[in-house]
Amino acid sequence: MDDIVKQAIAKWPNVPHCYGWLALDARGAWRMRDERAQQLDLPGDKLNQPTLVGFINRNYASDERGCWYFQNGPQRVYLNLEATPFIARTDPQQGLLVQTGEVLGDIERAAMTETGELIVAGGGKVAKVDDRDMAQMIGAMHIDGQPASDDALMAWMEGGAGSLTLGQVQVERIRQAAVPEEFGFVQIPQP
Repeated sequence: MDDIVKQAIAKWPNVPHCYGWLALDARGAWRMRDERAQQLDLPGDKLNQPTLVGFINRNYASDERGCWYFQNGPQRVYLNLEATPFIARTDPQQGLLVQTGEVLGDIERAAMTETGELIVAGGGKVAKVDDRDMAQMIGAMHIDGQPASDDALMAWMEGGAGSLTLGQVQVERIRQAAVPEEFGFVQIPQP
């Protein structure tokens, strides 16, 4: 957390929290959700200003409830998560990077939803793999020790037999609706 943020928290400790105004989409973009976006349940405007995005990245954390927020000076701005608290992209040198620019670390747990979303956990982070990177991830998957073809993977997702692995990690089946509870986070925080 930035020092200036820590100083603001100390100076103004009782600033009310903010809900619904910021979101993280399923491709790792921070989105500002004004009143209209909130009322119409729209994703909001993608934030592109590098300084602001960097500030959010450095001051992104979770509370004891599993709700994720951006500490904006003395105010916590709780995020709506379209998918998971982090979104991972593949990087040829570092493996998986999350939207904050950090390395995910070694994958400790992996799960795939009925819609083909790959959820990975490692280094204290839970991330959905960006759908644009799934082809690369499938290349590292095996079913019963054999490379996972598209057809074999589809059959596995539909409940077929076999053991799906990502590297050395067993991939679990999980219902998309169960991901937040199973991985310990809140998608839409409430006051």
